[in-house]
Amino acid sequence: MVSKMKQIKGGVTAAKGFLAADTAAGIKYKDRKDMAMIYSEVPFYTAGTFTSNIVKAAPVKWDQKIVYDEKMAQAVVINAGIANACTGEEGMRCCELTAEKAGELLSIPKEHVLVASTGVIGMQIPTDRICAGVEAMAPTLSGEIESGHAAACAIMTTDTHEKEVAVEVELGGTTVTIGGMSKGSGMIHPDMCTMLSFVTTDAAISQELLQEALGADVEDTYNMISVDGDTSTNDTCLLLANGMAHNPMIAEKNEDYEAFCKALHFVNETLAKQMAGDGEGATALFEVKIVGAESKEQAKLLSRSVVSSSLVKAMIYGHDANCGRILCAMGYSGAQFDPEQVDLFFESEAGKIQVFCDGVALDYSEEEAAKILSEPAVTAIADLKMGQESATAWGCDLTYDYVKINADYRS
Repeated sequence: MVSKMKQIKGGVTAAKGFLAADTAAGIKYKDRKDMAMIYSEVPFYTAGTFTSNIVKAAPVKWDQKIVYDEKMAQAVVINAGIANACTGEEGMRCCELTAEKAGELLSIPKEHVLVASTGVIGMQIPTDRICAGVEAMAPTLSGEIESGHAAACAIMTTDTHEKEVAVEVELGGTTVTIGGMSKGSGMIHPDMCTMLSFVTTDAAISQELLQEALGADVEDTYNMISVDGDTSTNDTCLLLANGMAHNPMIAEKNEDYEAFCKALHFVNETLAKQMAGDGEGATALFEVKIVGAESKEQAKLLSRSVVSSSLVKAMIYGHDANCGRILCAMGYSGAQFDPEQVDLFFESEAGKIQVFCDGVALDYSEEEAAKILSEPAVTAIADLKMGQESATAWGCDLTYDYVKINADYRS
């Protein structure tokens, strides 16, 4: 039986039992909301993936302990503006005080409160302000779609728009919902940017399978985007399942598990692409597809190398079909292939054009290529003609504004 999946309106509050709130705590920003909270009416299983950066923010360390040891929680407190990274014992104490305050107000153990931060590295979070923010949010928690949307807006830093998505899927004859929100615009090159992602579901699924599903899917979604090649100290993706849909418990890898994974992939890929397309200063989402590869790993290495290249990204900004830059980025990726077999295409809503054939540049129309590359979403397709495997990576163009934004990021 094929399980039907459909996209619906909403984000983290789309799934049954999940509530959200937001507030302006003045932690760094003085003119906008900068805190959000997610709460479930019942405890949820937690799954998480975190930055591979050796320099890990205090919230990452706090959440890893909960995900790996507790395996259950009931709330998440998030702040934007200050990352609480490189903050030593004081940073860890801030996490504990935040969790204690939320636990006190929500009548749950502090060990069941996850925390997440994003923003400037090296600054201490004013604990009085973050605790006041928790106090302001707790009474306003709501399961309305609007509350989830407001939370998605409150966690942004240099993002130009909120990022959220939700889907419904039928599991064992029961409708289950998966919804999520994320933030990320700069310092995006995940290895699990300043990337945060929170995905909620009312599915009944074991913690072990929840973690396995997330860990596997991250490799083909968040870990396939790059804005600037910098892996953040704060990268965190949390998947929270409270079981309130009351579907037959997923405790083995059956059809329901496969359907759940498919829906989860749609949510994660959608959020990942939204982050890639909203890179700091970006004007275009840049997609790189490697096809005809002999292995998945080969295709992933090549696609990530191309999408991460500063020269290729600048080329996309200039609408210049300089295919040599793409071949160059493929060549230093570490993957083995025959450059004299490669075909290269550019594609967008304006059409598709082949610019390279069997390792040699074609005599194509520069005018037509520039038109194709001028669209807000551009795809480069490289066919290795070596096998049947493929992979896709996402990024954005590199513009003057990226430098402007990051030159005065702390001011």
